[in-house]
Amino acid sequence: MTKLSPGPQNGAAILQIDHVTKVFDTKTVLDAVTFDVKRGEVFGLLGPNGAGKTTLIRTILDIFRPDTGTIALFGRTFSDDIKDAIGYLPEEGTLDKEIGVLECIRYFASLKHVEGIDKKADAWLARLTLADYKDKKIQDLSKGMHRRLQFILAVIHEPAVLILDEPFSGLDPLNMKVLKDILLDLRAKGTTIIMSTHQMDEVERMCDRILMLNAGKVVLYGKLDEIRQEFGLSIELRYEGTLPQLDNITSISDSGNAAEIVVAKDADTQALLKTLAAQVTVKKFEIKQRSMNEIFLEVAGK
Repeated sequence: MTKLSPGPQNGAAILQIDHVTKVFDTKTVLDAVTFDVKRGEVFGLLGPNGAGKTTLIRTILDIFRPDTGTIALFGRTFSDDIKDAIGYLPEEGTLDKEIGVLECIRYFASLKHVEGIDKKADAWLARLTLADYKDKKIQDLSKGMHRRLQFILAVIHEPAVLILDEPFSGLDPLNMKVLKDILLDLRAKGTTIIMSTHQMDEVERMCDRILMLNAGKVVLYGKLDEIRQEFGLSIELRYEGTLPQLDNITSISDSGNAAEIVVAKDADTQALLKTLAAQVTVKKFEIKQRSMNEIFLEVAGK
């Protein structure tokens, strides 16, 4: 097998998608999707259910072929040696419930030509608190344990690119933290991570850049900070009195004595505070960047 290294050229494009379109029957699931993923970054794939995220992942993996457009991974088209350099965690996966946990790891690792399988398997089982279950059958695992085993299968061969479809599905908060820490460790070692998730808080903590799809089209793409700046600021307001008419605001949610105000991108927040202070008693005026959850809801709603 040709071993493709995860580094050291951080910043160069490792994946390039150029005007990829995919149609099933008469429905366009991917519509001229264009973006790239940099080597060594955590890249988030966002979008509501049915937006095209899983289809995009399967197209990258050569499970589906695009009807138009091109995909380049490591600067070339898909091939067997590229396949061995990719780890993939599907959103839902079925494993043979009658086989043992260690036997399952050995089988999948052999498909990726892994050497020293048992030693690596023991290390991963310990790290994901599954060591006591290595001789158990898969049918004996809980949903969360099954998910952690699937993650081991995705990383046992030390892939240069790791593609994760809803990686935190079925995990409790403790195991979510364990998995997040592992992903950040892999990133520090140069692994490129492409992650589809609805966990917006994890997107904000982990992702360098994101792509958001809606109805198969790219609706957001870029660095998180730049995207937040485009969507203006949010003000948490507590007050006494009656709110006046306000200028340069995008939306307001007023529950009486408390309000959440979204201001336009270039609004003067100090002028807004002066306007409010002249009309009501201001108890709290906190300016915040808008969260990815708020931005997601706004864009998906459109």
